[in-house]
Amino acid sequence: MTVKGHVFLVDDDHDIRFHLGDVLRQLGYGVADHASAAAFLQQAKSVSPAVLVLDMRMPQMTGLDLQKALHAQDWPLPIIYMSGDSQNQEIIDAMKLGAIDFLWKPFTQLQMVQAIDKGLVLDAQRHADQQRLKRVASLYEGLSPREQSMFALMLLGHGNKDIAASTGLMADTVKKHRAQVLTKMQVDSLSELIAFCKGFSLD
Repeated sequence: MTVKGHVFLVDDDHDIRFHLGDVLRQLGYGVADHASAAAFLQQAKSVSPAVLVLDMRMPQMTGLDLQKALHAQDWPLPIIYMSGDSQNQEIIDAMKLGAIDFLWKPFTQLQMVQAIDKGLVLDAQRHADQQRLKRVASLYEGLSPREQSMFALMLLGHGNKDIAASTGLMADTVKKHRAQVLTKMQVDSLSELIAFCKGFSLD
């Protein structure tokens, strides 16, 4: 059976971990369960697509503590909380930090699966965007300084005439540099370049 995605399951209740883990494995997900937030931080390895199904209330290190730790580590793992007794402020804080869903115990299998699948789609897209931006950065480094300047103006949507006017270059020279930028960035048009470079920062 093809694994649908990876689910990290963190709950201090052994029975809940055992039951949910068994259900998820039968449904075709890869599962790694941890008895505490600290255990997750020590043992978990980054994979994608993945989600974290996390109990809010745990001893020593709460679910919210773990979410803050992941935020500090720049690990944007989609988080789905499970709870039977959470305060409004906990929920607000969790959502502000990017939690994607909140499941109240007892929840149904359908509710859990829908939340997990939503998280896996988000993480797959995040990973794809991350890989795309790494490729953009690599190709950008292959541009000459003049081409990098041209690239910046092209990303702003400027055409040949605008670039010629702002740089003092001849229109034919601008056209040549634009063509070189497109070729080196491995795209065929300005619109494709803009879409390819979405989210890329020149800072």
